[in-house]
Amino acid sequence: MKIAAVCMEAHPYAIDRNLNHIADFSRKAADKGVEIICFPELSITGYILDNPSDVYSESISQEIIERVSQMARAINLVILAGMIEKTQRAKPYISQVVATPQGILGIYRKTHLSPPEKKFFHAGNYLSSYSYGGVIFGVQLCYDAHFPEISTKMALEGVEIIFIPHASPRGTPDEKIQSWLRHLPARAFDNSVFLVACNQVGRYKNDLSFPGTAMVLNPVGNIIESYSGTQEKMIITDLKENDWREIRNHRMKHFLPHRRPELYSK
Repeated sequence: MKIAAVCMEAHPYAIDRNLNHIADFSRKAADKGVEIICFPELSITGYILDNPSDVYSESISQEIIERVSQMARAINLVILAGMIEKTQRAKPYISQVVATPQGILGIYRKTHLSPPEKKFFHAGNYLSSYSYGGVIFGVQLCYDAHFPEISTKMALEGVEIIFIPHASPRGTPDEKIQSWLRHLPARAFDNSVFLVACNQVGRYKNDLSFPGTAMVLNPVGNIIESYSGTQEKMIITDLKENDWREIRNHRMKHFLPHRRPELYSK
């Protein structure tokens, strides 16, 4: 399966601008044969901590989800795009829309909020996996990646690719890559999965600066493709089933079948 990961500028509150940008990247990816394209966390709305509930109404939130669905249908690929999702709850969710040419496959709501986010957002309570084109994949969002149990649960449910969109500020692009290399390869290696991560890029009026980083790892935790820089960038990679199956069928390199869960519970 050919996938794309995008480092994208996501200007706060600039919904139409960001959606048009997502459409432009998606068309370019589709022209290159991409089947799934992953955009950063909160790529539609921008990263907003100061009263994110004011970004728009619940009805507009639903309109945006439908626009992403129509985009995926028109361009004919799977789009993973992030947004502030307003519901009837007092606080919104940080969500990633999973839209396919056949419609919305699901909406992942960030389950592990960072300390600054807890004041403003409501945490999701479900870890989901999605199936498309014969491939099973999961979605985590930024801070989620620091909790190893999530990736293991997904792998045990058959997930082959984990997408981890980020809106992770501070530091230089190279510093962010080095930070990711402390934990993301372990998620891929321990669970024998492909892992795809991308971050927002740019400096915005809310004084947040995002280093441009993107990374694709194979099921032994080695980098297939990466980018670090200050500009927008889309990386495209072929993920080969044989690379995944070779590890999964190796009696020494695939660890999950040898777990002893009875030792890990309280």
